Amino acid sequence: MTALTLAEMAVEVLTTADGRAKTALSRAHAARWRESRAGGAPIALGHCSPPDRPARPVRPELLSPRDVPRRGPGTPEGRIALLHAVAHIELNAVDLHWDIIARFTDMQMPPGFCDDWVKAADEESKHFNLMCDCLEALGSHYGALPAHAGMWRAAEETATDLMARLAVVPMVLEARGLDVTPGMIDVFRKAKDAAAMAALETIYAEEVHHVAYGSKWFHFLCGRHDLDPRDVFHALVRTHFHGALKPPFNEEKRAEAGLPPDFYWPLSVDLPSDPR
Repeated sequence: MTALTLAEMAVEVLTTADGRAKTALSRAHAARWRESRAGGAPIALGHCSPPDRPARPVRPELLSPRDVPRRGPGTPEGRIALLHAVAHIELNAVDLHWDIIARFTDMQMPPGFCDDWVKAADEESKHFNLMCDCLEALGSHYGALPAHAGMWRAAEETATDLMARLAVVPMVLEARGLDVTPGMIDVFRKAKDAAAMAALETIYAEEVHHVAYGSKWFHFLCGRHDLDPRDVFHALVRTHFHGALKPPFNEEKRAEAGLPPDFYWPLSVDLPSDPR
């Protein structure tokens, strides 16, 4: 049996529907990649044709963002809804990070590029399972509530442009997680839910690295083409991101991840509205 290439591993994850099965496969493939990079049997990068959209379980029901019910976090039901929303984000992040490997194998990038995104996918898989564990401890599960149908839109918008993918996914969407996660941690601190607090604190710490990977490789590509990173970032976000960058921003964690204020503050006031 021929060993899978890294691109084929990515497609296997993307075409697995069940969340727990997807993340188990993701973590297993990440471990194989780490072993190969540490001196084990080498794994070729390979080439593949990733699916336009990843496989998804039958549940949760996916709704337009405006139709997803809003629940206040001050109730047990609201806290379950919050954990469910985070689980949905993390599952999409698993696919986004494997997709960046599968979709851009023709780009000549240093080996560390794949190392970073495999590690990020592995951590997102852990995050999804942490959220599922918290939901199950509260008598719920992933799929019990409706979820946001637009999570894959950023991937579709940037399917042919690696710089745009880096700008929109880690440097905008994941950076937003740095802004809002401290507030979520505080919700569960007030509810005295130590398990959910610990899980969210793990996510918060590790998401800084994922934003940093985006910034690092975005700046690498700008340097390769002798482009100004700030100007290119602004142009790509205005083209490919729909909606506003909303303050307040977590400037400390964004700086730690390599995002200075002059990247995101100008975009908080002049992004076009989404016509759809």
